[in-house]
Amino acid sequence: MNTKKLSLQEYRSKLLGCWIGKNVGGTLGAPFECKRGVFEVDFYTQDLNGEPLPNDDLDLQLVWLNVAEKYGRNLTATILGEYWLSYIVPNWGEYGAGKNNLRQGLVPPLSGYVNNVFGDSNGAYIRSEIWACLAPGNPDVAVKYAYEDAIVDHCSEGVYAEIFFAAIESAAFVEGDRDTLINIGLSYIPADSGVAKGVASARDAYARGLSWQEARIQVLNDVPGSFGILAMRREDLPSDVPIGRMGYDAPSNVGITIIGWLYGEGDFGNSICIANNCGEDTDCTAATIGSILGIIGGAERIPTKWTDPIGDSIKTLCLNLGDQGLQIPKTVTELTDRIIRLTPSFLGSQLVDVVTPTDGYTIEVKEKEQLFSQSKQINAWTHRSFADKLNESPFQVAYDFVIFSAIVDYKEAPFIQEGTTKTIKIIIDNQLFMQQWLQFKWHLPSGWTITPGAKIAASLEQYHCHVGRTELEFSFTPSGLEEARYDLIVEITSQGRPTKGLIPLVFMNGPSSR
Repeated sequence: MNTKKLSLQEYRSKLLGCWIGKNVGGTLGAPFECKRGVFEVDFYTQDLNGEPLPNDDLDLQLVWLNVAEKYGRNLTATILGEYWLSYIVPNWGEYGAGKNNLRQGLVPPLSGYVNNVFGDSNGAYIRSEIWACLAPGNPDVAVKYAYEDAIVDHCSEGVYAEIFFAAIESAAFVEGDRDTLINIGLSYIPADSGVAKGVASARDAYARGLSWQEARIQVLNDVPGSFGILAMRREDLPSDVPIGRMGYDAPSNVGITIIGWLYGEGDFGNSICIANNCGEDTDCTAATIGSILGIIGGAERIPTKWTDPIGDSIKTLCLNLGDQGLQIPKTVTELTDRIIRLTPSFLGSQLVDVVTPTDGYTIEVKEKEQLFSQSKQINAWTHRSFADKLNESPFQVAYDFVIFSAIVDYKEAPFIQEGTTKTIKIIIDNQLFMQQWLQFKWHLPSGWTITPGAKIAASLEQYHCHVGRTELEFSFTPSGLEEARYDLIVEITSQGRPTKGLIPLVFMNGPSSR
C-alpha cells in the first residue's frame, strides 16, 4: 500500500510549471522548426507583445482535456479518433494519414499504421503532458492513456516516444533526478527501439565529454531523421549529418530533447535553448524539455525572463472552434484549474483523498522503485506488463462489452482481393468469474463464404480463480468484388445475457500496402 502523497499546493505548482514550460519552449522554437543546422539563440527572436505563439503541441491537448472531462478513465483511442476528426483541422503528415484512415472506417491502431509513412514521427510525443498531469506520480496510468492517444495517428517509434515522455513527466511530479527519470521512461519502451537508441546516443556523447554540437551530430548519425530538411533547399543542407527516411523523426528528436536536458545542467533557459539550437523539430524539442523542467521545479522556478514576454494566455492553431462541442481554456491558469478539478474523478478514490485533507485533496503516488515499469499479477497463472501491450500487433483492435472483451486480429493490413482467402482471429476474454456460452453470427456481403461457419457457438470458460480466454480463427473468401470498401459485422451474444457485442470489420479492395 503506497503512503507517499502529493499535496494539492505542490501539484498545482507543478501543473502550472508544465504548461508554462510548454508555452515557453514552443514559442522559442517555432521560428526554427523544420530547419537543419546549429543555431545560436539565447532568447526569443520575435516580437511577442505579451502573448505566446500558437502551437499544435499544446492546443491538441486541449481537445484531449475535453475528452477526459466527458469520458474520464473510460476514454479510448476510438473516442479520441472521433474527436480528432471533429475538432482537429490539420491534414499534414501523420495527422492527415490518421484522419484519412479514420474516414475510411479504420479504427486505431489500424488508423495509425495503414499507409502512414509518418507513423514514426513526432506528432504523438508532443501531446504526452496531459496524461502525465492527470496521473501525477503514477506513470503506469499515464502510459496507458498515452498509448491510446498515440495509436490514433502513429505506430512503432511514434508510439514509443509518447510513452517514454508520458512516463518521465508523470514520475517528475515526485522524482527530480534526471538520470532516474530517463531510466523510468526507458523502462516502458522496447530496449531495441529507435527511441531508446536515440536516448542512448545522447547519453553516450554527454558521458564522453563531447560538446552539445558534437552530440547533435552523433545522434543524427545514429538515428537519422529528415524533419530538419522540410523547410530547406537541398543545396543549403549541412553535410555533417545524413538525411534519414521520410517520417522517421521521433528517435532523433527525442535524442535532441535529451541533449537539451543533459547539457542544460538543470538550467531552464540553457536547456530549452540547446534543444532549440540543435535544429530539426525545434518547437517540439524545446517545448517538451520546457514542460519536464517545469514539472520538476514548479512554476516558481521558471525565470520571469521567459514568462513575462508571453504572459498567461494560450493561442490555438489547429482547432475547429467554429462548431460547438469544445470548451477551450484561454489561459494556462484556466487549463491548470480544470485539470485540478478533473483529477479526483479521473484517478478515482483509491488514489485521491478528497475527504481527510484540510488544505485540499492529496494524491497517492508511487514510491521511487514503483515508478519503473513492472509486471502485474492478473491471477494465479498470468502476469502482464506494459511491454505486452507494446508487443501487440498493430493489426489488433480491442473492444469491451462489459461481461467479455474482444480483440480482432486482422493479422495484416485490411486489404482483400477477389477469390483470395483472408484469415482473422478473434480473441475473447471472460470478464466474469463464471462460464459463458457465446454465439457468433456473421453478417457478410452477398456471395462471400466463411469457415468454420457464419453461425457457430463457442464456450468461454472460467477456471478456479482465473477468467478464461477463447481464441477462434475465421477464414473468409470474398467474391464479386465491385466496391472499393466492404463492411462486415460479427455479432457476439452471450447466451442468457442481454449483452450483444457488434464488431465492425472494414476491408479495402486492393493490394496490401502501408
